[in-house]
Amino acid sequence: MLNIGIVGSTGRVGSLLIDDLENDLEAKLSACHVFDQLKKSVPDGTVVTNDMKILLDSSDVIIDFSAPAATEALLTEVVENGGNKPLVIATTGFNKHQQNLLIEASKKVPVLYATNMSLGVAVLNKLVSLASKALKDFDCEVVEQHHRYKVDAPSGTALTLAEHAARARDLDLDAVRVSGRDGQIGARTKDEIGVMSLRGGDIVGRHTVGLYNDGEFIELHHTATSRNTFSKGAIKAAKWLVNQEAGLYSINDCLGL
Repeated sequence: MLNIGIVGSTGRVGSLLIDDLENDLEAKLSACHVFDQLKKSVPDGTVVTNDMKILLDSSDVIIDFSAPAATEALLTEVVENGGNKPLVIATTGFNKHQQNLLIEASKKVPVLYATNMSLGVAVLNKLVSLASKALKDFDCEVVEQHHRYKVDAPSGTALTLAEHAARARDLDLDAVRVSGRDGQIGARTKDEIGVMSLRGGDIVGRHTVGLYNDGEFIELHHTATSRNTFSKGAIKAAKWLVNQEAGLYSINDCLGL
């Protein structure tokens, strides 16, 4: 039985992870990291702690759906203090230091980092790469929609989709990304990739990548209707990751895409 520890156990997806693991035949919840109090009931024997070392020591693999500060503490424990367990990380909104910590941790342990844990989004990334390369003269725009409580924008998934589109065209996304338009901005430039965010209600997640040309356009959509898509995807990733060598992996690696 695979022992899984959770960072972000008080969040929406973290709560679903606890439920999903209760019914899993191959894995179980071994530990939860919390900064304050875990109000959700967990199985007897589950370690509840605010100490990353204790969390790592109590688990075979960690799944992290938290906030950048919590992920930074987890990665620091691995990089600086010898934590040696595989990490499945789905946190978004990292700064440069946190991105560097992720890379350094992957030199010591297997790390699977995905801005979205769904199979559909993994396939969408592939489709975006193919379409963006084949339709280089089409204008590329990404629109993402999420619930009112999401704190980072654009979503990590939207940025990943835009990165696939840019890379297919041999472009640097940081140089061509536009994430807001207002006023007399002039005509759209040829290479720019728009990445726009909408927030409202209880939208789990919807991403659209549009490729627009004179006389025709293509739009590729993915809509998540349940957060269980992400929790179940992360558990699948954790089961795969424990058998890998140290390195940085994506959800595509896990799914063989």
